[in-house]
Amino acid sequence: MAQEAKEFRHQTPEFEGVKKTWQVCNSDLMKVQVQVVKSGGENNLHTHTGEDAFWYVITGAVKFYGEGDKLIGEYQKGEGILIPRGYKYWFESAANEPLEILRVTAKDQNIDNKRVDLSPKKQWMVEQNTFGTRQ
Repeated sequence: MAQEAKEFRHQTPEFEGVKKTWQVCNSDLMKVQVQVVKSGGENNLHTHTGEDAFWYVITGAVKFYGEGDKLIGEYQKGEGILIPRGYKYWFESAANEPLEILRVTAKDQNIDNKRVDLSPKKQWMVEQNTFGTRQ
């Protein structure tokens, strides 16, 4: 059965706290989110078991790291990275301005997707992480 096309418009919301993630649109296979990080980032090593993620910098800059805190790369506006399912990573904002980053994920329908934390979450992630959805 064919799905309907979904339109969307992106506008960065004002918010309190350090980080906010919201859903822009989705389908049964894909999810599109925007994440704004005022400081910090996904500061613990983790992986996703059943989804590939495409990250694209809208504003600011970001550093992605792998196991052992090995720098994978630093990306600025118009640049990004594809993180395949099962790859261990974390990232942090790398500029004096807020990081705004687009995250597009594609889910493997045959695998139960889970986020697996491989190191403890930083305290600010537990206390100040704010999430919201918007379609």
